[in-house]
Amino acid sequence: MTRVTANWIDLETLVNLRDLGGTPTTDGGTVAAGRLLRSDNLQSLTDSDIRALLDLGLTDVIDLRSDLEDAQEGPGPLTKVSEVTIHHHSLFKENLTEAQTETQLTEQINELSPEDLIAKEEIIGKALPWTEVVKPTIQVDDESASFYLSYLVDRPDSVLASLRAIAHAPGAALVHCAAGKDRTGTIVALSLRLVGAEPQAVIDDYAASSERIERILDKLARSDTYRDNVRSQTVAAQTTHPETMQLFLEYVDSEYGSVDRLLAGFGWTDEDTAAMRTKLLAES
Repeated sequence: MTRVTANWIDLETLVNLRDLGGTPTTDGGTVAAGRLLRSDNLQSLTDSDIRALLDLGLTDVIDLRSDLEDAQEGPGPLTKVSEVTIHHHSLFKENLTEAQTETQLTEQINELSPEDLIAKEEIIGKALPWTEVVKPTIQVDDESASFYLSYLVDRPDSVLASLRAIAHAPGAALVHCAAGKDRTGTIVALSLRLVGAEPQAVIDDYAASSERIERILDKLARSDTYRDNVRSQTVAAQTTHPETMQLFLEYVDSEYGSVDRLLAGFGWTDEDTAAMRTKLLAES
């Protein structure tokens, strides 16, 4: 069993950026460097950060945040970079009434002036999932794993679209959410298992975010969007424990047979898997 050390990339405004290159597969192969990156929110990138990401070959960003998060945070700097395509695929289920669709609430926020902070907070409170008690669709012994599994059945459309965006990116694909650990960890884990990554290597990668959890939470706490949620929980509750990803992977294998079979039920094909393998695996 190979233990994986995280390939951290340090930029001015990112605290949870790393390259999945070097991840070992069960058949003796590895994931190639510069193909799949993962990180925390890209909202505050500096010009220097953008240049560094472009130097890494970045062409595609898979943004897993909700429309409301995106509206609250505002357009990120990469939206103005022509070399980068942004794919926005929320993993949160639709839990609003027909009259309060996420798109409509986003439009309401965008129409408000900067001074309308109270009104803005009220609108956000209707749709951000952490502003109320939301029970996961699938429940197992680990709360975080329950939410990760629920992403798969609540938003299979976004799961497949995210994976296909990775598989067909002409350059480096970067997956991110807010912290870069939960939603990002789910999509990255699926990507790695699709190409035969060793389960322990997937677990190690997921758990690596815990090495920087205080920096991750400090960054989130500086945002009006995430501050209250971050401060309402202990650091331990927001840490990426290896047991969580182990349970996630074991549940998928026991209930569906494999990641491939799970995704096939949503419309994933052998051709999709082949494209992902071509994208991520280093040539032997």
